[in-house]
Amino acid sequence: MTDKLLQSLRDKYKNGEKIRILFVCLGNICRSPAAQGIMQSVIDAHGDTDRFFLDSAGLYGGHAGDLPDKRMRVHAIRRGYSLTHRSRKIHECDFDDFDLVIGMDDANIDGLRRLAPTLEDEAKIVRMTDFLRRLPYYDSVPDPYYEGAEGFEHVLDLLEDATESLFDQIAR
Repeated sequence: MTDKLLQSLRDKYKNGEKIRILFVCLGNICRSPAAQGIMQSVIDAHGDTDRFFLDSAGLYGGHAGDLPDKRMRVHAIRRGYSLTHRSRKIHECDFDDFDLVIGMDDANIDGLRRLAPTLEDEAKIVRMTDFLRRLPYYDSVPDPYYEGAEGFEHVLDLLEDATESLFDQIAR
């Protein structure tokens, strides 16, 4: 994330303005709704529920209206996260509605850049792994859809690390 973007988010936080974050993956049924749910949990734990608006979307709209993948919901609930978001496809207008747009892997980032209507909007796009602290050697949050239980657990580990760090970078 650029220093300018981070400072803008910190200023909004300091001034009590709502920070709007959109998490994006391919189908919006595994990684991005999990990131949204985990980030909401982090925000709630810090008592900042009213200072953020979170959503998630997918580059592919074939799952529109669906709950997150059942396997992701099962693994998330074991960690105390309730994933109730309904899948939706990202739209160009989302760049007007969000301060930060976070992609999970290089293909997501490339798709988001193609969709961004302006260079200013493109500057809002960052990788989820840019926020990793404890697991900094990963450069993407892999899609667990075709993986077993270990894949879902790994994704949750990465998202917990990244969302805690993202919150800290904005609020502290």
